[in-house]
Formats: sequence, C-alpha cells, structure tokens
Amino acid sequence: MAGTLYLIPTPLDFGCLQQGQEAAPLTGVLPEATLHRASGITHWITENAKSTRAFLKRVALTHPLVAPLQAQSIVELPRSIHKQGDHRPGDSSTAEIRPLIEPALQGHDMALVSEAGMPAIADPGSSVVRAAHAHGIVVRALPGPVSLMLALAASGLNGQNFAFVGYIPSDPAGRTRRLKELEQLALRTGQTQILIETPYRNAPLLQTLLQSLQPGTRLALACGLTLPEEALRSGTVSQWRQQGWASQMPLDLPGIFLLGA
Repeated sequence: MAGTLYLIPTPLDFGCLQQGQEAAPLTGVLPEATLHRASGITHWITENAKSTRAFLKRVALTHPLVAPLQAQSIVELPRSIHKQGDHRPGDSSTAEIRPLIEPALQGHDMALVSEAGMPAIADPGSSVVRAAHAHGIVVRALPGPVSLMLALAASGLNGQNFAFVGYIPSDPAGRTRRLKELEQLALRTGQTQILIETPYRNAPLLQTLLQSLQPGTRLALACGLTLPEEALRSGTVSQWRQQGWASQMPLDLPGIFLLGA
C-alpha cells in the first residue's frame, strides 16, 4: 500500500529568520494536529533543505521527531521547477518528479513543504501533487497559514470572486500596463486581483500602484502576516495618497497586494 503525501504549511516568518530575528513558537501559528503529523514523517520534498531542517528543529521543540534530524530524508525540487515554474507548456514534470515520490510508493508517508506558507500555493510543488495523483498516492493538505487567504479575508475586498495573478513585470512600463489591465478587470467584473512581489520590490510596486490606479479603486496591502510586525491597510487609492499610509508599512517584509472595486 502506498503512503500518503501530506502538504504541510510552514510559518510565514522565513524571511525574518534570514535577517537573524528570533523565531516565534510554532504553536502560535500551526495547529497541534499539523505539528504532530510533521513530527512523525521522515521523508520530505522541499524547496530548500536548509530551511526544512530549521523547520524540523522548531517542530522538535514541542513535538519530538520520530527520527533524529540526521536520519531524515530531505530532497529538493529540481532547479528547473524553480526557474521555469510548475506549469510549463507541454509540462513533463510528472516524469521528472517520479523518483522523488518513490518512498511513498514503497509505503512511507511523505511531506511536501515550501519556504513559507502552504506548499503549491504561490510556491512550487504542484508538480509533486500531480505526480502523486498520477501514481495513486493519497494527497492531504494540512491546516496552517495561507497568506493569500489571510490577506483577502482581512482586506474587505470581494472574497466571493477573486484571482491570484502572481508576479507582474518588474520593468516600469510593463508593470504599469499590467496594473491598469488588472484594474480594469477588477472594476468591470468585481473580481479582486491578488498579486505578490519579492520584498525588495515592494516599495516600487506600491509607488506604481498609487501613481497609476484611479483614485476610487480600492487597494489593500498586507505585510508580515502572523508576525509581530504585521500591518494591513485597506482603502481607496485616494485615501492611501492623502493619509500617507505607504510610509507606515513595513515594506521589507513579505507583502500581499489586493485591488478591486
């Protein structure tokens, strides 16, 4: 009998830990059942083995691991997935991923984790899930922080019709053009548009949003969700400009941008 592939969410403070800040206890952001399941798994598929080992050390503080960290099998996703994504045209990643899920085919439970949050949501990993389904492996997503949904729920924007559009062009002209397209779509359909950016580009993106969107368009920005420095503002572009909210946001933290009618 094949094992189960568990999608285990991780805390959203990975970027902060990179800067040397102290990690908050996992019990504050991950349910007991998720931590218990994580402590009992010995085979892992991950974006980055180093960060997964750090995650397991934090799990072990409250839930002893079933096997020592040195005995854990941790394999990284292929570099091609990081560079080209999980959903390339004519994608053949199921065959590429097959060796990674071999332990599950031999009866071992496995876990898929990302750098932060829910794997395969705004992160690589969907090819692993597809491969598991293709080979008859049961897939179960465990509860934990999903930054996109947390931001949407707290924004006041339309939570019944929304789209995650990922990253937009980084060049100024392409960025402005794409934002105007998303704004028109949001105003025409009422669909909330959700996008992300790497933290060092948060400030330029927010500046472009405030410069290019219509005054009455609603804009929300959530930074550092679930962290002590968490901040979220939601209002019209006109309010953002008048209140000077941009200067009050911790833009060096991971951010979720939302715009809509």
